[in-house]
Amino acid sequence: MEAIMSILVGVALSATCGFRVFVPLLAVNIGTRAKDADGQPLIELAAGFDWLSSDIAMMVFLVAAIFEIGGYYIPWIDNLLDSVASPAAIVAGTLITASFITGMDPWLQWLLGLIAGGGVAAAVQATTVVTRASSSVTTGGLGNPIVSSVETSGAFLGSALSILAAPFAVGIFMLLLGSGVWIWFRRRNRKLNEAA
Repeated sequence: MEAIMSILVGVALSATCGFRVFVPLLAVNIGTRAKDADGQPLIELAAGFDWLSSDIAMMVFLVAAIFEIGGYYIPWIDNLLDSVASPAAIVAGTLITASFITGMDPWLQWLLGLIAGGGVAAAVQATTVVTRASSSVTTGGLGNPIVSSVETSGAFLGSALSILAAPFAVGIFMLLLGSGVWIWFRRRNRKLNEAA
């Protein structure tokens, strides 16, 4: 059961990479440092991933998160960041999920990390790209700071929930992902009906 919970934490954190790439990585670093009531770390990483909890990693993730969040508030740069963030979210999601999987061969650990973590990060990132593109088209980019605020809030809240209540966080992300897909299909069908 502990292994399943650990994988759920990894997948939930990976999903938040679709909102912001570096916030979940920073959350992993902080989670390894924070202690529960028994004095144990809130999260423990698999062997070989101790570097994610280092001081240098914390500084890099913190600075990168600040620049990433700031960049999304600058119109049109946010769309450029999406083109870089999409593959980066997959890599970060894969890394995070793999870092939570223990007791498996490394190749299987990375494969599961890619499929589960990278896949969910890509799905959430695709939803945010579609949302931002729709906002850019309908508001001329003026609504993008609102979209950025919602995404940044999702990254922080999702990261916190992932560490503190992983099954709940996975359910929330599935709900958000389903909503995003539904909105995309609805808009696409409306455009097809208008064209016909």
